[in-house]
Amino acid sequence: MSKFMINRRQFLRFIVYGGVYLASHQFLSACNSLSTEQPPTEFQGDPDVEIRLVAKPGVQQIFPGTPTDIWRFQGEVLKGPSDSLMSLPDSYLGPIFQVETGTNLRIHFVNELPEKSIVHWHGLHVPDDADGHPRLAVEGGETYVYNFRVMDRAGTYWYHPHPHGRTGPQVYRGLAGLFLIHDDQEAALSLPANDKDLPIVIQDRLFNGDNQLVYSPSGMMSQMVGMLGDKILVNGLPEYKIEVDRSAYRLRLMNGSNARIYKLAWDDGKSLKVIGTEGGLLERPLERNYVTLAPAQRIDLWEDFGEREPGTVIRMVNLPSGAPGGGQEFPIFSATIRNTEREVLSLPEAFPPHKELDAAQAVNVNEPRDFILHMGMGMQWMINGRVFDMTDVARDEKVRLGDIEVWEFINQRGAGMGMGGMAQPHPMHVHGLQFKILERQVDSRNDEPYQSLKNGFVDEGWHDTVLVMPGERVRILMQFKNFTGLYLYHCHNLEHEDMGMMRNYQVIAR
Repeated sequence: MSKFMINRRQFLRFIVYGGVYLASHQFLSACNSLSTEQPPTEFQGDPDVEIRLVAKPGVQQIFPGTPTDIWRFQGEVLKGPSDSLMSLPDSYLGPIFQVETGTNLRIHFVNELPEKSIVHWHGLHVPDDADGHPRLAVEGGETYVYNFRVMDRAGTYWYHPHPHGRTGPQVYRGLAGLFLIHDDQEAALSLPANDKDLPIVIQDRLFNGDNQLVYSPSGMMSQMVGMLGDKILVNGLPEYKIEVDRSAYRLRLMNGSNARIYKLAWDDGKSLKVIGTEGGLLERPLERNYVTLAPAQRIDLWEDFGEREPGTVIRMVNLPSGAPGGGQEFPIFSATIRNTEREVLSLPEAFPPHKELDAAQAVNVNEPRDFILHMGMGMQWMINGRVFDMTDVARDEKVRLGDIEVWEFINQRGAGMGMGGMAQPHPMHVHGLQFKILERQVDSRNDEPYQSLKNGFVDEGWHDTVLVMPGERVRILMQFKNFTGLYLYHCHNLEHEDMGMMRNYQVIAR
């Protein structure tokens, strides 16, 4: 029994022409071969924008009383527009990158932490030596230099550390930031901008009585579920409040939590208008009564606050769900509508389609690559019975440059050590590219966690992370282009990742 999350007539048509191909009318018309029309993937000489990014310990006043010890990113623009970095007021989060598609970018990452670290540019299509693989982690006092051309379309991306076994605690202590890409195509749409384009980074954290972060994933439940906190922070602040004009806004929601899955809605019941996902704008806006947001996922909303009366206070809340820790409703942030003149900005009926896949040849379509997600003996999270090894690549983890493939993530109940009743959701992230979500299958439509979240899935558009619920099989479509090398795929529940649910895949030349 299956539920297709995209229109088959638009995306799936199997044809035979010297092999197996995957195509659609729109897809074929957009196809170019992997050849001369591809933009340059690396740059020579001086960059357009050069930035120094330092990871270091610090303190932050989050609650009244004792400041909280945190780790933070601090940035400095060495070359290029001064607004290439933007700071969030009173926040421990890293500066927001703001760059244009086509920018030649150089970043000097300086590690001033007491342990190894490296930065992953989450969702960006970059060479493997710029992707932040843990094999490239540098010691405290050392520097790693990234050089890459920004090739992705406009959208909401982010960055965070990626050292093996220490990603969870480093992100938890504060090391994360948004990476916003802009382009001419999006600028022509007249979407809400400047002070009406708002980042909303949602994180849950646990604090002790002295306002210090508590990170304790060693217990059995934490190993199973991941690290859950009892305080919600938005942009690094508790009880987050904003004041808005009677106008349309773009809200860039990001789940920056280690493990928590959110079921987000307005407390007055007004529907959410979704305009973008991890890979940029959708082809047309969608409405949801709530959205499901797993760790690392991003959703862009269009919200016209002018449709409510001045003085109204509305709250975005997390609705009860069957997700771990999701049993109760709790607030995320509130918005107070100022008594300003009504400004009318129309939501576009459609956005320009994104023609990312540019070749028609596909392999492993009728027999997609399967990746079984489960817990093995010794409380280790595994993929196909394997845990992470720094450079190991199995035969079924090698792909060819230019190929389009279908991968299937299988969150099997009872796989491995027979812990079917303890199966957990897994937000699966593939490095180095964006993908299409093709199909979901579940072994039981009466499963409460799935039922409580399914209507909030936004599987349309382009993604780099997909939530795979217990008992579910999810198929994704992607193309490996431009770069050969070693990349990662893994669960973005950071405790699951640190416990081994991460593997390499290798792109090899044809």
